[in-house]
Amino acid sequence: MLSNSPKWRKVVIGALAAALAVGTVTYTGSATSAYADVQVVKDAKKAADGKEYWVQNHLVSKDVAAARSADGKRKKWLLVWAGDENIADTLVKDVKNLPGSLGGGLNKIKNALPGPDFLAVIDATQGSPTYGKVVNTATVGPLVENEPHHMQYVWHKGDTIYAGALFAAATYAFDVTALPQLKLKGVSLPTQTLGGSVPDAYWVLKDGTAYGTYMGGPVVPGPHTYANGSTVVGNGFAGSPGEVVRFDQNAQVLSESPAATPQGDNKKLCDNLPQLDKPTCANPHGIQAREDLNTLVTSDYAEPRNIILDPVKQPSPYLRRPTVRTWDISDRNKPKLKAVSYLPDGPRADPADPLHAESRAVMETTVTNLPGHKGAFAQTMQGGAVFYTPDITAKEPHWIQVFDDGAANKAIHPNNDSNGGGSNGGWIQTSPDDKYLYRAITGRSKGALGPDDPGTTGGVYVLDIQKLVAAGDKVENIKGRIDTKEKSQQGGGGDLPTVVGAAPINPGTPGGGPHWGAYDNFVLGDDGYYHETDKPQHLAVSNYFVARSGLDGDHKVNLLNLAEDGKVAVDQNFRDEFTGQVGINFNRKTWPHGSFGNAKPHSELFVVADADLK
Repeated sequence: MLSNSPKWRKVVIGALAAALAVGTVTYTGSATSAYADVQVVKDAKKAADGKEYWVQNHLVSKDVAAARSADGKRKKWLLVWAGDENIADTLVKDVKNLPGSLGGGLNKIKNALPGPDFLAVIDATQGSPTYGKVVNTATVGPLVENEPHHMQYVWHKGDTIYAGALFAAATYAFDVTALPQLKLKGVSLPTQTLGGSVPDAYWVLKDGTAYGTYMGGPVVPGPHTYANGSTVVGNGFAGSPGEVVRFDQNAQVLSESPAATPQGDNKKLCDNLPQLDKPTCANPHGIQAREDLNTLVTSDYAEPRNIILDPVKQPSPYLRRPTVRTWDISDRNKPKLKAVSYLPDGPRADPADPLHAESRAVMETTVTNLPGHKGAFAQTMQGGAVFYTPDITAKEPHWIQVFDDGAANKAIHPNNDSNGGGSNGGWIQTSPDDKYLYRAITGRSKGALGPDDPGTTGGVYVLDIQKLVAAGDKVENIKGRIDTKEKSQQGGGGDLPTVVGAAPINPGTPGGGPHWGAYDNFVLGDDGYYHETDKPQHLAVSNYFVARSGLDGDHKVNLLNLAEDGKVAVDQNFRDEFTGQVGINFNRKTWPHGSFGNAKPHSELFVVADADLK
């Protein structure tokens, strides 16, 4: 058994504290000719360790003034949670031609000096004279370069924005009521979430609190006892098993709930390094809830440290998970694990290549939204498939494959093949009206399936899911199946989803498409204010995963126009203010906060200032 002696615990927590101290780097940024007049506004809070943490706004005065006054219209903003690129990112080996790797060679400028992570505030108001301009970079400190990852999936008026930092195991809570300026509401440090590490995604509840997935294992290896009396044995920080954390609106921890089962998971399908006596796949990544059904759904992706630390060797394909977990949240502060579901392999599965079986690496899940619908979707990153259960409230939900990324490949780009394996899919989201499913795939890196594999162009595709959702809450009533390779490539027929829209991102660069996205849930009303809509007209996507995994992307953020029938096209007017090219390029020499060079945009949200939203 792994040690959990008081001495060892003291050593590990001491090392963690030292790591946090190392992150306390003082940086100086000066306005350049590109940003000659920058207003700096700092907002700070004390965290649990007694130290001061902050968000520092760097507002570009001329652009903020132009955005507010040029046409008199209220503004919509796109917030992008981004990390400073550093020497550890750019020294990752070029693994793009190695089979089994996540992919993606790196050719970025090496940024050796430490720089701050930040939320970029971009004008997303179509027709605005500052459309696409970065009007503020809200940097966080004193921690730097801690791999900003996800926020919540959609923002509603009054919501706190929750944003996670992978390497620091920190969760930030931001106040965005007065955009383009932000305030810091609070921060959670790893010493407050000893039952888990590596925060991934968040789901905000109607009361303003949020659930967050902590994908990695307890901070200290060995047994960890939760407040409810249950004990799990973990293999340490960024290992297994993870947990679900509930936060208040200031990122203070209300509860921690273990994702592991007392008996462990399937030994054959769930590997751990170092090995555990009770093997587990409990590494929750995606998270969404149906409060009206008192049900939470999380998807297990991977044991994170072994993917990040050694992207070349890939020590075991079974470090990537095939599991989805459903939880009873009748007691919001005490989520109770109900079921662990193993997604099935499909007709593409090859025993010689388990890494790319349809079930492998369940990165994300998304619920349906409307009363009467009880279904949810899950998607796999390496597996390249989409799954569905019609009833998440069932004691043991029954999941079936309903789509293969291969069936969308040629709709994205005609030169793509129809093999969905290794598509590197990330973001997936149901539309608010349950008519469509939005999906972003990075695309298959060259050589991912062998030395002769040309890879595929990634992009965005939209599925019509109306027949599937209308089929009811019994799997046996759903017509159509993905049970042959031909149906993997062409669709399963019957009630199963069909492609109604697709667009390439970064064509000509295999494995260079988007990892994450968000839909725009706001429209400008006749009264001059923004209102929420259940028919989004725009999507935003970002081309970046995690550089140290080998899957880096080109660091661009694109906006796409979305028609009511699901057709989608890249907005050609959303252009970088420096290069003039389509898409906002986060590889630039200077920012409003200084000349820190390239940055890595991971996730995004459409947000409107409180005074401009009804």
